[in-house]
Amino acid sequence: MKIGKIFFFKLLIFLLFVQISFYPQTESLQKKIEQIAKTVKGNVGVAIIGVGNNDTITFNGNEKFPMQSVYKFPLALAVLNSVDKGRLSLDQKIFIAKKDLLPATWSPLREKYPDGNVSVTLDELLKVTVAWSDNNGCDILFRLVGGTNIVNDFIHEKGVTNIEITATEEEMHKDAQVQFSNWSTPSAMAVLLCSFFHGNILSKKSTNYLMEIMAKTSTGTKRIKGLLPEGIRVAHKTGSSGRNEQGVIEALNDSGIVTLPNGDHFVIVAFISNTKEEEAVCESVIAQIAKVVWDQNISQDE
Repeated sequence: MKIGKIFFFKLLIFLLFVQISFYPQTESLQKKIEQIAKTVKGNVGVAIIGVGNNDTITFNGNEKFPMQSVYKFPLALAVLNSVDKGRLSLDQKIFIAKKDLLPATWSPLREKYPDGNVSVTLDELLKVTVAWSDNNGCDILFRLVGGTNIVNDFIHEKGVTNIEITATEEEMHKDAQVQFSNWSTPSAMAVLLCSFFHGNILSKKSTNYLMEIMAKTSTGTKRIKGLLPEGIRVAHKTGSSGRNEQGVIEALNDSGIVTLPNGDHFVIVAFISNTKEEEAVCESVIAQIAKVVWDQNISQDE
């Protein structure tokens, strides 16, 4: 086992038992995050890790939250691991039948190829699934690697066990309760992102490739990126449940890696669930949390 993998396993164990580590001016930043989080009537979970120093702050970091499309990030990790192992290649063609393009689900892929029966590269499929959060593309990728259990096992093998991936997008759409079987704690997702960034999961080439895709994410622009300076690089993956018949948003999430002006980075995971607040209010809370972490880092460099 590489030193990096041992370190991240220890970091994960650490995060399972503590809520706060020694982030610079931790107490002040922790209070700010708590104050912002408590403005939402619902469940909020946050995890922050300074990538360079591994200083950490969490709020409800060990609670389970439905991931929704955030789980397309660990799916992409499993797919690219197969690329690294030579089992798949980015330029190989994947045949998509019309029956694969399910209606009544978010799918730019279906909009582009409404009649299906077309072959697209794995590169295109990954980009539309991660950057555009395509639900049909997601399930095609699950089938390509052998199912949700293969992805789940792969993530657990990397030492991150507080994530469960059991159901496809199609299964979640058939029964809204199924979404709760795809869960993560904020701390676990933050550790996974940090480990990914440090190259402990994929090759350098695949790590850079996925970072580029995540930096082009088109969804959730008012979440982590909402109050940050324009042009700042944020490699992230969002997740959204929409509002159910009872008017409840069961998941409104964002998770990613923010690049600071000095070249340092921080990981931020913000999950919101079980709320009747307006979507704009939830997105604003995530944006405010990202902004106070950003401001804290910027002030230290001045």
